[in-house]
Amino acid sequence: MSIKGKHAVVTGGNRGIGRAVADALSDAGATVSIISRTASGVKTPFAAFDADMLDEAALQSAFARARAKNGSVSILINNSGLARSAPIERTTRELWDETLGINLTGTFLCIKNVVADMRTAGYGRIVQVASIAGLYGAPYLSAYSASKHGVVGLTRALAQELGADGITVNALCPGYTETDMLERAIENIVGKTGKSAEEAKAYLASSNPQGRLVAPREVAQSVVELCVSDRNGECLILPGEEVA
Repeated sequence: MSIKGKHAVVTGGNRGIGRAVADALSDAGATVSIISRTASGVKTPFAAFDADMLDEAALQSAFARARAKNGSVSILINNSGLARSAPIERTTRELWDETLGINLTGTFLCIKNVVADMRTAGYGRIVQVASIAGLYGAPYLSAYSASKHGVVGLTRALAQELGADGITVNALCPGYTETDMLERAIENIVGKTGKSAEEAKAYLASSNPQGRLVAPREVAQSVVELCVSDRNGECLILPGEEVA
């Protein structure tokens, strides 16, 4: 199934996984808009709209402007996210609320902004960039793990709710990926353990399936594959396997 000419919105699409996804969707023929907190401040070939995932009114405005520019939304890639590590005793309410607000509530709000377009068209593709932590958890990442478990649950619920309308909802659950977020994790390990950056990176890679880091292009390729297929309600671990 071709996505040529379809309007795809990518949140957090100005760098890292999001930029790789935006590029891959564009290469596959989609018309891409990106929405992020700093979208307009980054040089990009795509229409870019600023919105904080915690600001419902700003998100609604950003989607309206994207729709006015590129038409009704056929594809939504929920990629914006926040990960900050802390032992549970030092996980503040502020950290908890911000993490769940961006990762889970922001995802929910973005979906609410596109479902009407997709129902009207009888077609839609929603892909959540979740995390392997959303399936198995991760130490010192309780807020992040909880938020991504929520994204996985939301994915499975909406796949059942929206499937009859021609809308598929799937999630990708990558392990540690070569992004700015990984660099911050490495810096955190170095600062707390005295390990070298190379040792910290190797440690994180070893915790992934296949014992290696994920490249952003792998996530992007999987996004396109889900967008051109009828697969629904799936949670795919990267690299490696499918979780029903």
